[in-house]
Amino acid sequence: MATVGQVITCKAAVAYEPNKPLVIEDVQVAPPQAGEVRIKVLFTALCRTDAYTWSGKDPEGLFPCILGHEAAGIVESVGEDVTEVQSGDHVIPCYQAECRECKFYKSGKTNLWGKVRMATGAGVMMNDRKSRFSINGKPIFHFMGTSTFSQYTVVHDVSVAKIDPQAPLEKVCLLGCGVPTGLGAVWNTAKVEPGAIVAIFGLGTVCLAVAEGAKSAGALRIIGVDIDSKKFDLVLSALEMSPS
Repeated sequence: MATVGQVITCKAAVAYEPNKPLVIEDVQVAPPQAGEVRIKVLFTALCRTDAYTWSGKDPEGLFPCILGHEAAGIVESVGEDVTEVQSGDHVIPCYQAECRECKFYKSGKTNLWGKVRMATGAGVMMNDRKSRFSINGKPIFHFMGTSTFSQYTVVHDVSVAKIDPQAPLEKVCLLGCGVPTGLGAVWNTAKVEPGAIVAIFGLGTVCLAVAEGAKSAGALRIIGVDIDSKKFDLVLSALEMSPS
């Protein structure tokens, strides 16, 4: 690609201050350094966590920043020592990195791995503790190591998952957060067993995934609780179930 090794100027939604409207800006996205991947973001979703940080209530919230962490796209270029993905691969950025090195990963008890956490929590990349985003030379912080409200983003190579190129990117972008959060709550935390009765409070994206996970786990009955009656038909349709 002609852009490999070059700074890319693209559009991004920049959060300059808490509770202020995002501003569509021309941002400069630097090439990936060693162990980094630059992605062309094709689809991104909005998560409650984005809104939480934007609200100013997030103690790790940094401004100005580029929010977004549920996305899917195509690898534009990779830095040195990146071996698991290459240009043209379809990928999902992952805010929880799979480092395969730290004590948390090796424990087998958690996915809160620590290799790049200190950098992503500070809104920078691990290599040089700097951002790959800027506007006219002024750095813009990364968010959750993903920053998908940008047409291009740079992530650590341990924060990207290669997917089947036939997978619909407009749907699998939700695998970046909402869907695995719901499925993990069923399979790993609650450990729902066949014949169980499952109650779900609030029928948003995460809880739709909880319902799907409970169904796949063999739950005998799934009870949905929500103040918005329109959501019930959506859940029943998505799960191909009938009310009882």
